[in-house]
Amino acid sequence: MKEIAIITGGDSAEYEISIQSANVVLKNLNLEKYAGTIVHIKNGKWTAIINGFHHNINKKDFSFEVNSKRKYFDYVFMALHGPPAENGEIQTYFDDLEITYSSCNSKVSALTFNKIECNKTLSELGFNCAKSLNHKKGEEINTEEIIKILGLPCFIKPNQGGSSFGVSKVNYEYEIENAINNALIHDDIVLIEQFIDGVELSCGVITDQGIVKALPITEIISQNDFFDYKAKYEGLSEEITPARINEKHTKEVQQISVQIYKQMNLRGICRIDFIIMNDIPYIIEINTIPGITEESIIPKQAKEAGISLLQLFDSCIENTLNK
Repeated sequence: MKEIAIITGGDSAEYEISIQSANVVLKNLNLEKYAGTIVHIKNGKWTAIINGFHHNINKKDFSFEVNSKRKYFDYVFMALHGPPAENGEIQTYFDDLEITYSSCNSKVSALTFNKIECNKTLSELGFNCAKSLNHKKGEEINTEEIIKILGLPCFIKPNQGGSSFGVSKVNYEYEIENAINNALIHDDIVLIEQFIDGVELSCGVITDQGIVKALPITEIISQNDFFDYKAKYEGLSEEITPARINEKHTKEVQQISVQIYKQMNLRGICRIDFIIMNDIPYIIEINTIPGITEESIIPKQAKEAGISLLQLFDSCIENTLNK
């Protein structure tokens, strides 16, 4: 029986989503093979939660004491969205302890979490990304230059962040400064992107028995101006799986997703977001620790593929354990 730590919490705006994801993982673990414990991280404090009680984690060896016995973990399932997991910070800690985990390694996670560097790498690999500019905290905001290069509307977002916190769709020049300042609340660097107008899609990618596979694609139709936090988590969007796109686009998006997974050295359960404009799939974002709440996209795609959550998590653990 392998002891699985399900890491959750964090200090980012995605805290609540992380808690929900961790509970879904715990509920759907294969109990014949794994014993799961939620490990909560918040404000530098790490605790293992057993029957509602918090037990302090010894960070020297990632163990804790319960009923006068010291308990150790064999594996970590990452259900923590945003820092310190999705940006790669915590992975180095587990690498030093030689404890395997379900997500990408530190280097890959840091790259994919940094939207500017990730888009640059994807473009160098030959994938299509939106044209963009970046703005650093303290720099003068030149609205005329932004409009000249990217046009309107455009998207303004924190360079590092998730769940669409701090993201704005800007339609008029006078909105740019406020949108940049809003994004600067979440990060010191802001990404300003060309508006890609088309069908929004999301494709999960997994490794199953050593083979990288794309899940059925989800089409996203937001009731809001774009797929923001409320659209994602408060039911203000329609998510259609499988997506209502033709076979050519379906195969193309799935093939690109698998190529990105391999070429970017992703691992575990990932999700890649696209918008198809003028017959071209543009990559919007790579999620290395995507949401796995009851309302999240990945569980819906797995269901469409005939994969139960127990099978999904079992496969993820099997394909990353001791590798």
